[in-house]
Amino acid sequence: MNERGRSVWLNIVGIGEDGMAGLSAASRMALGEAEVIIGAPRHLRLLETSGQAASGAEGATAFDDGGALRGRTAAELIEWPVPFAAGIERVLALRGRRVVMLASGDPFWFGAGSVICRHLAADEWRALPAPSVFSLAAARLGWALEQTVCVGLHAAPFNRLRPQLASGARLLVLVRDGAAVGELAAWLTAQGFGASTVHVLEALGGPRERMRSLRAAGGIADEVLHPVTVGIEAMAASAVAMPCAAGRPDGLFEHDGQLTKRPMRALTLSALAPRPGERLWDIGAGSGSIGIEWLLSHPANQAVGFEADPQRADRARRNALALGADRLQVVTGRAPAVLEGQPAPDAVFIGGGLSEALLQTLWARLAVGTRLVANAVTLESETVLANWHAKHGGHLLRVELAEAAPLGGRRGWKAAYPVVQWSVTR
Repeated sequence: MNERGRSVWLNIVGIGEDGMAGLSAASRMALGEAEVIIGAPRHLRLLETSGQAASGAEGATAFDDGGALRGRTAAELIEWPVPFAAGIERVLALRGRRVVMLASGDPFWFGAGSVICRHLAADEWRALPAPSVFSLAAARLGWALEQTVCVGLHAAPFNRLRPQLASGARLLVLVRDGAAVGELAAWLTAQGFGASTVHVLEALGGPRERMRSLRAAGGIADEVLHPVTVGIEAMAASAVAMPCAAGRPDGLFEHDGQLTKRPMRALTLSALAPRPGERLWDIGAGSGSIGIEWLLSHPANQAVGFEADPQRADRARRNALALGADRLQVVTGRAPAVLEGQPAPDAVFIGGGLSEALLQTLWARLAVGTRLVANAVTLESETVLANWHAKHGGHLLRVELAEAAPLGGRRGWKAAYPVVQWSVTR
């Protein structure tokens, strides 16, 4: 019973490669009292194998107070179906029965716990975690976990690692299977990090545990056991790391000339002032640079780019994938019509398609407290922003930038078009 007095029907039990031997007394009790045990085939095998080793009872599936298997239990064993979402439906259909859901290690660190709990009230479930694979890997390598980047890439592209790669950085990465380890080593090499040391940690915590260390550029020749964790000590021959500050180099972005250049991009991100967990609307996304940098500012941030040109929309998607910001959602269409039905933003940037009609539509629909930033280059759009600044206040900024460029046999200043920026809170 929990503090609200209602029975918890679902126990989410984390299990490691050591099976029953690594479970707490509470986890063993939950398993012993369960009417239904659901988990991936690997997790169910871990229970059966470790129990048989403890008791010698072949085919046994029940638990005594000591945690060993004894005879055959009345608990129903269910293999988690494919696709994963079907398993959630299966678990919810068991509401009211005593259910144990098996998960790897800590179910709430790149695990299934947070996914299933979105569908449950707080007093319906209890979590009983085991040590996470990140903790086990850090313990084997002697790394300070709080100083190590931990990433789950079971179903995500390797490019998610790109912003984190820098000489001297340490990363622990979960991948889908053994074959992915070789693919990851090849990807690191292609990014200029072939000199990195790759630690391959297989089946941590169990009798099959193995650890090997090699250079990324050398590839992975041998078969790798699942589950596998990869420790990366990043090293590059040259400075190929991505900067952390807003206003990243223009050369990182594929574009057709329609790009908010680095200095102006830094000023724009500063005006947009991204905060953790916020959503951006990037209207007239172009290359996607503003939305991408917004996402890179915090892993919980969200961004939607609206772009009328399908080719530019595709280019923005490619940039987002290449730079580790594949969370960028790019919607093809022209504002304001394309904005219909979209979740409300915390901030809006207008980088293209600025008009009186667009500002009127946005002002009418945006919630109080939403931040709005618009950049203008033409005299007509400057006039629009000047009028709105006069009506609604905010901050009006004129930016004139010039770069040194060859001028005959010498150098001179080559000026860019001035940019007028209006920033305001609705």
